[in-house]
Amino acid sequence: MSVPDILPGKPGGVLLICDHASSLVPEGVDLGIDPALLDKHIAIDIGAAPLTRALAARLEAPAILATVSRLVIDLHRQPDHPSLIPAVSDGHAIPGNDGVDRFERIARFHAPYHRALAALIRSERPTLLASIHSFTPQLESGGAAERPWQAGILSNRDRRAADLAVALLEKAGIVTGDNQPYSGRILNATLNRHGEAAGLPSLAIEIRNDLIRDKAGVAHWTDILAPILVEISNILASRRPSAT
Repeated sequence: MSVPDILPGKPGGVLLICDHASSLVPEGVDLGIDPALLDKHIAIDIGAAPLTRALAARLEAPAILATVSRLVIDLHRQPDHPSLIPAVSDGHAIPGNDGVDRFERIARFHAPYHRALAALIRSERPTLLASIHSFTPQLESGGAAERPWQAGILSNRDRRAADLAVALLEKAGIVTGDNQPYSGRILNATLNRHGEAAGLPSLAIEIRNDLIRDKAGVAHWTDILAPILVEISNILASRRPSAT
């Protein structure tokens, strides 16, 4: 069973999530790929884990970070999603995933991660779930265009946090995609399950990975995002119905 990395913090505010924090391929798993692919965006959200840790430290916020590569199993997919255990990612074949025991991978990696996240939410009682991701400036396959956004805010139908985040990022001069570079209506599995289904405000923050590849970039984006997350959390807390 895989155990996620959980960082303690103050309850009742922001809870940070990083589904694609690791490029680790655990013992007993052979993906059959060139190890160099584990340094690419198909294996890990580049810069997302350092940014999550820096934000957690700045905000004194609890956080949960995955400890397995998305090429082994994508924790940000529903268990029945076709790309949960990818056979191909951005044009790269993953031959070791052909014919694997899907249920064994779910039991070993996916289910423990989501149980741990659910338990963390129960114990920390957050005002806001903020999932930290990164995206590549340009996909390798399919002749994709360059992505102009510096950041993207993804959400499904619950727009409480997303609308605030888009406005605050644009006010700060950040070129921001609203449900770009892909739609949170389609790719929002973790927050659909743990946020929207429970009525808990949530958003995914996607940073273009060339902007957070090094310590200076992570520090810069921590300075940008930390006050924005605090402001969003405070606004959401002020809108909560008063206990009677």
